[in-house]
Amino acid sequence: MRYVIYGAGAIGGTIAARLHTTGQDVLLIARGTHLAALQSDGLDFQTPDGAERLQIPVLASPREAEIGAEDVVLLSMKTQDTAAALLELRDHADPAAAIVCAQNGVENERLALRLFAHVYGMCVYLPAQHLEPGVVQAFAAPSFGVLDLGCAPEGVDERAQRIAADVAAAGFACDARPDIMRWKYAKLISNVGNATQALFGPDARGSDLDERARAEARACYAAAAIDFTPADETTARHSLMSALRPVAGQPHTGGSSWQSLARQAGSIESDYLNGEIVLLGRLHGVPTPVNEALRQTAARMTRDGSAPGSADPAQFEALVTELGG
Repeated sequence: MRYVIYGAGAIGGTIAARLHTTGQDVLLIARGTHLAALQSDGLDFQTPDGAERLQIPVLASPREAEIGAEDVVLLSMKTQDTAAALLELRDHADPAAAIVCAQNGVENERLALRLFAHVYGMCVYLPAQHLEPGVVQAFAAPSFGVLDLGCAPEGVDERAQRIAADVAAAGFACDARPDIMRWKYAKLISNVGNATQALFGPDARGSDLDERARAEARACYAAAAIDFTPADETTARHSLMSALRPVAGQPHTGGSSWQSLARQAGSIESDYLNGEIVLLGRLHGVPTPVNEALRQTAARMTRDGSAPGSADPAQFEALVTELGG
């Protein structure tokens, strides 16, 4: 069974590095300057315990990969890039291939199920960072993160169990779960704070603004009758991950949305995190001014090339008021 890691950034790069190190057959698909760096110098994989240069095969597109029915394609790009990636896979992968959505939010599985029969959700808790070409940093070791997975929308099959065993052997807490989307909806409540951190800096995590965004998410779930894993269960699960430690003398700076602004990546996933809550609110008559303001401000800062943490709090609160908050 080969693992095709489509998206070689913080999450995909860490998973690929660990699977490769434990002897699995791994292929990376990357793009741009990161692809060029991986092709010329390999992956510089850095952890609190040191760094290693890994020569993992890497290609620019699924067109070149000859993805067969026994392959596992692990999607680890941001959701805004998923639809285009899936169209490439539709045209250049066996339709019986496994598609694992190792991504934030809950939209990726819905997109994949339109085109592929064997789709798996993966709930990702993995403190990693990708800020420069060819370099991926993982801040928890030797237990690098929690990567539970299951069939989408529900269930567990033999392939899910095989994947879970391989991922667990690579240094992650990984169980095959029949209710994986409950866990991903729980993670989404946390992920609405990704934009808060990206806009206002690391200290905004856990702030009153963060809690207001989460309260809107919970209200939308109640209106939509969406079940999600309770916080005490997710907290217990996260405790299986090693404590965060600095890498190359530097602490973990920020999450995925913060990294998108820091790299000036040109896109940000807030439309599919805060935007998912806004969508639920519009469908079920629940006001979501905080999440909509986070979504709009993140999109504007991305267009403007603004630095993470540079949003104006007063302007933001004025927007929330304008939107009905």
